[in-house]
Amino acid sequence: MTEGTKTPNAGPIPQEAQEHFSTAREEFKKGLDAMFPPEVKEHRQAAQKEVLKGLRSLIDAALNKFDEEDM
Repeated sequence: MTEGTKTPNAGPIPQEAQEHFSTAREEFKKGLDAMFPPEVKEHRQAAQKEVLKGLRSLIDAALNKFDEEDM
């Protein structure tokens, strides 16, 4: 993009900056994927899933406590 064709500001972060950050994120991810074997991604996803299940359990316990207090 040249100086004369800047994208107008679409909010607190200019669109051009958002595009650069998005491209940087994609390239960073490609670099990480190239460094680690596929098993690393599988374990990371499994860990993320377990964290979410743990959070769900905490939320369920909190909701049950509210239900018990209402009785």
